[in-house]
Amino acid sequence: MGNYKELLKHINTFIFDYDGVLTDGSVIMTSNGEAYRISSVKDGYALQLAKKKGYKVAVISGANSESMALRMKALQISDVFLGIEKKHTVFREYLKKNNLQPSQVLFMGDDIPDYEVMLEAGVPTCPADAAEEIKSVAKYISHFGGGKGCVRDVIEQVLKVQGKWMNDDAYHW
Repeated sequence: MGNYKELLKHINTFIFDYDGVLTDGSVIMTSNGEAYRISSVKDGYALQLAKKKGYKVAVISGANSESMALRMKALQISDVFLGIEKKHTVFREYLKKNNLQPSQVLFMGDDIPDYEVMLEAGVPTCPADAAEEIKSVAKYISHFGGGKGCVRDVIEQVLKVQGKWMNDDAYHW
């Protein structure tokens, strides 16, 4: 994997898969067919902090539920792409629309549908419990699992490398 921290100096955009990254991948189904997911408050804190500090933050997910959209809205993440069949197409369109180079993007995915984006992102990362195929192309594998702080881990590392961690705006939501 080499010293991936050198690559973090150029990151201005974070893109995440949802299930398996922002959650542990478990889904609780209610009797009326509604799906509930559990997410980490620490990940949420880091997401809103990155957004507050001017980073672009996006989610690209094959899943689609109102609860996912509401969670991102609560964190003021507006670039949310749900129900996406081909993530790499949305990834490319997002980069083009926002005039981004792949080297400016940290992407975190956990399973096979994320593979093509992992190959294109400047800094492909994954949770500790990602599929082996994803781990094999990641430049960084978090010590934390999906939904258990892996998002906080990578955001915190970027902010630390760029001298933006623990500044005055970090002490409140």
